[in-house]
Amino acid sequence: MSKRNSQTAKTAARERLRIEREREAKRAKTKRQVIVACSIVGVLAIAGGIGYAVVQANKPTHWEAVKDEKVVTPANTTGTDGTTVVIGKASAKKTLKIYEDPRCPVCAQFEQTVGPTVKKDIDDGKFKMQFVGATFIDNKDNGEGSKNALSALGAALNVSDKAFLDYKAALYSAKYHPDETTDKFKDDSYLVKVADTVPELKGNKKFQDAVEKGTYDAWAMAMSKTFDDNKEGVQGTPGFVMDGKQLNGGNPLMTVDDFNKVVGEALKK
Repeated sequence: MSKRNSQTAKTAARERLRIEREREAKRAKTKRQVIVACSIVGVLAIAGGIGYAVVQANKPTHWEAVKDEKVVTPANTTGTDGTTVVIGKASAKKTLKIYEDPRCPVCAQFEQTVGPTVKKDIDDGKFKMQFVGATFIDNKDNGEGSKNALSALGAALNVSDKAFLDYKAALYSAKYHPDETTDKFKDDSYLVKVADTVPELKGNKKFQDAVEKGTYDAWAMAMSKTFDDNKEGVQGTPGFVMDGKQLNGGNPLMTVDDFNKVVGEALKK
């Protein structure tokens, strides 16, 4: 091989090597760009996910949101936002206020044992009964049953006083009242099932629609606030107040004899 040809070959080899190095450099640069781009996308995705999670976490629940909604008041109510629920004969001189939480197991015991006596006394005109609904048991386990059942009671009250009392008795009955740790009242279908045992509510489409659409959800929250803000010092359920004073030292009246004795004495004052 001549010296000239040898030099040409070396030059060509160097050129090929240079070109190959440039190609490798471009491939490496492209790879780095892809890695960086993917990393940015990943970071943005994570940030977006975190941002969404934060927004969702701070988003008010349905029950928190309805506090600010216009209250639809059931029929047979008076007072601010329809939170005064008084049932009984106009001729009755005194009113017994009864405070109850739908999920309260002690309320269920009271209703099963003394409830029929209360209803008879109302029918006989011994006193009027004012119902005050509470939902504090939901706060213990982030539940919804007390609020949902209270809303359903509003739907029953919209039908009639009697439907309300009969439905309340059914919800507290041994057959349908769930254990306090079981939030069955959060399910509309269960509330409708219980209502089907009440003659005025059985197959009542208007009542069912009100339960399923949450027509009285805002009313339930307003009623719950009435319990929270009560001036009689009632902090638990069931609670009993007459003439602005708690009966039996704030202790539940769990037998017919105790109820008759304590309420009878209050009626004489």
